[in-house]
Amino acid sequence: MMNNMENVIYGRNIEKKFKKFKLHIDELKVPKGFATALIGENGAGKSTLLNILTGVRVDYKGDIKYFDEQQALEQEGILDRIGYTGPNNFFLPHWTVSQVREICSILFDSFSKEKFDAFSKRLNIPEGSQGVRALSDGNRMKLTLATAFCRETDLLIMDEPASPLDPLMRDMLCQLIREYLSEGNGEKSVFFSTHNISDMENVTDYAIIMDDGSIVEQGFVEELKEKYILVKGEPEDSERASKYLIGMSKGKYGFEGMCLAKDMDKLAGIRVSFETPTLSQISIAVMKQHTGLFQG
Repeated sequence: MMNNMENVIYGRNIEKKFKKFKLHIDELKVPKGFATALIGENGAGKSTLLNILTGVRVDYKGDIKYFDEQQALEQEGILDRIGYTGPNNFFLPHWTVSQVREICSILFDSFSKEKFDAFSKRLNIPEGSQGVRALSDGNRMKLTLATAFCRETDLLIMDEPASPLDPLMRDMLCQLIREYLSEGNGEKSVFFSTHNISDMENVTDYAIIMDDGSIVEQGFVEELKEKYILVKGEPEDSERASKYLIGMSKGKYGFEGMCLAKDMDKLAGIRVSFETPTLSQISIAVMKQHTGLFQG
């Protein structure tokens, strides 16, 4: 499936250097028609990458193409096809929700006031004369989401959209993403970042895991769940099993870790049980494997 997939974003040798951090992506593939999660701990480089992909940051090296790998971001009409939401304030603090509605209708040709009103109601965005500055972080994110979903776009790029939302609104966000993809009949795509995939796992089709500025694992979720197996065992067997596991954790009552499916036979003779892991468990194990915080 991966070999034949079309990409809504394709990048090569993407690089951005800071004083103490370097983003280096050899190859980036975001599949067309799916919801792709960019997963990584805080500081992994997710926001830097998304800022590059959306044109917020232009001081980078590399080559990036959009929509079947044919078009660059600066080509006419490409930005109109992309919706973006981020953690930063997009609106002046004194703007009211009504003013945001009017201004966005001027800025974006495909902005629908009717759809904005409908999304505002679904997301329970407060109305009134108060400015954006008076809104909570969650309500500001909901306002940003409403302005993105009510436009006619082919790609949504969202930086940590779930972080400021409460559990009910995170569930609503997942529902909106699914509706957006369904309406596109395979032509619309979503790319969102998160440092906590558990709340967004049920809407994630493809996952890209980052650590320290690089991609360390990627694939369709179902393929990753076939590649990795969750292993659990008794405390006395932890040392023997540890050489074959990644992201291993030990406790008073036993251990668990992730094993590559191709290495399962190496655990023969050790008392262990096998389970299908969640994407969250795979992500944590892979990140543990690549960071120095859990070594030693």
